[in-house]
Amino acid sequence: MSERAQGRVLIVDDDADLLDLLVAGLTAQGYETEGCTSAEMGLAALGERRFDLILADINLPGMSGIEFCSRVVEERPDQAVMVMTAFGSMKSAVAAIRAGAYDYITKPLDVDAVGLRIGRVVREGRIRDEARRLRAVVQVKESYGGLLGSSPAMRKVYDLLERVAGSDASVLVTGESGTGKELVARAIHDQGPRKGGPFVAVNCSAVPENLLESELFGHSKGAFTDARNDRLGLFPQANGGTLFLDEIGEIPMTMQPKLLRALEERRVRPVGSNTETDFDVRVVAATNRDLEAAVEEGRFREDLYFRINVIHVDLPPLRSRGTDVLSLAQHFLGRYSLQAGKQVQGISPAAAQRLCDYEWPGNVRELRNCMERAVALTRHTDVQVEDLPERVSKYRRSHMVIASDDPTELVPLEEVERRYILRVVETVAGNKTMAAKILGLDRKTLYRKLERYKQE
Repeated sequence: MSERAQGRVLIVDDDADLLDLLVAGLTAQGYETEGCTSAEMGLAALGERRFDLILADINLPGMSGIEFCSRVVEERPDQAVMVMTAFGSMKSAVAAIRAGAYDYITKPLDVDAVGLRIGRVVREGRIRDEARRLRAVVQVKESYGGLLGSSPAMRKVYDLLERVAGSDASVLVTGESGTGKELVARAIHDQGPRKGGPFVAVNCSAVPENLLESELFGHSKGAFTDARNDRLGLFPQANGGTLFLDEIGEIPMTMQPKLLRALEERRVRPVGSNTETDFDVRVVAATNRDLEAAVEEGRFREDLYFRINVIHVDLPPLRSRGTDVLSLAQHFLGRYSLQAGKQVQGISPAAAQRLCDYEWPGNVRELRNCMERAVALTRHTDVQVEDLPERVSKYRRSHMVIASDDPTELVPLEEVERRYILRVVETVAGNKTMAAKILGLDRKTLYRKLERYKQE
């Protein structure tokens, strides 16, 4: 949708003359308007695009306007629908309201007046959308330091974090790059008894080897060239709080025994000093490396490994988190559209399918950057395929693979279809219109198949 358009409106009416009149009149008032002559066409359009308002005649051929309202509201509970009814047909208007219509207008119509009514509904809808986005942003800040997702894998992480937070034991967070390891460390800090203390983070791989000891423990004036003043190390700086040692697997072997001693004795000696300083710090470490393998290969001390790995939190990669991909994408879309002051409200079915197909080697960080880019580039109210990075938009993954050559383990084609349909419906969080679009089926066929699967 053009950013200057007042809103996107779908009109459903089998009267071609009235339909043309409304489309022309509302377009002239600044609305982006689309017309359909049947409820079935309207549902198809709704499956492809998002509309600020749907204006539908209550007497439609085939599927009635009331049934159409019910279907729309069932599929998209927040969708605003306004029905047109003949003067004096209040019974039908009330039935439409009960079916989920937002409002009704009576014929004959004054196009200018209709435009004003639509404008009010669109403005109210946008206020509600903005309130939802604000609530989502606030909710994220208050829960798990920004961690999102409701997949079984993430629910296990949340359960473990709730139990870990109240403890003072050392925690090792593992997971691929971009999975949110620092967010977990912050969540542990924010939910625990040390939340009033400092949270200090350091990327061990980013500090030169010859400066790492000074960075962690501090140094005294004159300890080395350019040491012009005493400097407090990160351990004392984090006193009473949490020290997050990111990429701990990159600490050189020469530094590992010094770190182990500090963790065991809970005191450090700054470089060039004869005085030791006590500290009270909870340590959370993180790595994307296999530390057990590093221990076996002699690249990481076993005693240090056991010292930091009292509690282990393993973060799943995004590709194994199912429907979290779309919920995260929608969250980032809301955040960045709010920041940019743009009315980007959703993700088109085709774009959603690309997001679900992609493997996300950069995990949540890559998805976040992808959605920030999409919001910045899109000219529509829904993110389209062309708004996605090329690596995502052109990625294709086969959904069904034959995992065995054993004929006894193969399944009939109908079973393959059943599994694939159910997977697509789960991926789009139960959105039947979107699922039907992705599958290339009409909604009635998809409903029949799903009902049959329930009975089997």
